[in-house]
Amino acid sequence: MARIDAFLKLGREQGCTDIHFAVGTPPLLRLLGDLAPIKYRALSEEELESLIFEILNDKQRAEFEAGQDLDFSYQGDEVGRFRVSLFRKIGGIGAAFRVIPPAILTLEDLQLPPVVARFLDANQGLILVTGATGTGKSTTLTAMLDLLNKTRRLNIITLEDPIEQIHKSQKSLVVQREVGTHVESFAEGLRAALREDPDVILVGELRDPETIMMAMTAAETGHLVLGTLHTTSAAKTLDRIIDAMPTSQKTQASLFLAQHLRGVVSQKLVRSADGRSRKAIVEIFVNTPAIANLITSGKVFQIPSVLQTGRDKGMQLMDQALLEALQRKEIDPDDAYIHATEKQQFQRFVTDPDLLPQVDLAVS
Repeated sequence: MARIDAFLKLGREQGCTDIHFAVGTPPLLRLLGDLAPIKYRALSEEELESLIFEILNDKQRAEFEAGQDLDFSYQGDEVGRFRVSLFRKIGGIGAAFRVIPPAILTLEDLQLPPVVARFLDANQGLILVTGATGTGKSTTLTAMLDLLNKTRRLNIITLEDPIEQIHKSQKSLVVQREVGTHVESFAEGLRAALREDPDVILVGELRDPETIMMAMTAAETGHLVLGTLHTTSAAKTLDRIIDAMPTSQKTQASLFLAQHLRGVVSQKLVRSADGRSRKAIVEIFVNTPAIANLITSGKVFQIPSVLQTGRDKGMQLMDQALLEALQRKEIDPDDAYIHATEKQQFQRFVTDPDLLPQVDLAVS
């Protein structure tokens, strides 16, 4: 067993989402969004390098010593599977280990709205899961892929950096490919996938214009494409895609979104009411003729008002979802206030007065 496994095992047993290693500090666990140190001495550069290099293969070590950052998956027999980011910084090396759940969580386990499963009835188009780093996008995407794998006879190709959950083919054939190991980039993987008779293509991250354009091409040519973006709302997601395109292609991108974007799930992780876990709270965008018209006419800024009134189609704004979860006593009121966009309607629930705007009562 690698020596670093002891820290990873402790982190998993504590229920953390990430374990961080850096020179000059003890290992740190991210628990319910906050960092807490393990009771251990501060790591020296030599000790941390020894711990990390023990789990690298020769190719990874050569690349890292040549100055490259590394993103890879690591699996220990006694500690399970982790996604690893290894990098250099002032003071020495650093590493972040993301805990990958031992079993695939279903959409029901995640308590996501039924409309998320209905998105997957489509045979063609683009479905996006968005949110900031660490908000559970990969977990949601994995649950969506798992539902397809269990219920439909499809050829599913995934492009991941790195591969997190391992999917065993069930009704579907699932082909998982890792960027840097099996393909050079997401864009190159998408090009190759289009020659491999796919029904569904999962793209771990639409991180650059070339990948976005290739994903659009795949969705336009009769494939169902699932992907993620680091955006925090449906409207910002549309803006990000359009802004990523060259000026000459922005109109074409708007037309694509109007015609082929099926839905957007934008999510945040909010502390539960009992403080022992976090719950995914989601904004839901469902493309409709009315929304398609707003996109093509350049009125993306009006989309939030349509989401607010589109509950009959499964749509909801983040604030609506937060308020309903709060009223059901599922989430912490202070955390709901922090995550809300329009905070005024949440003020009456807040228990920590320091979070509220300070009113100056001094009389001049």
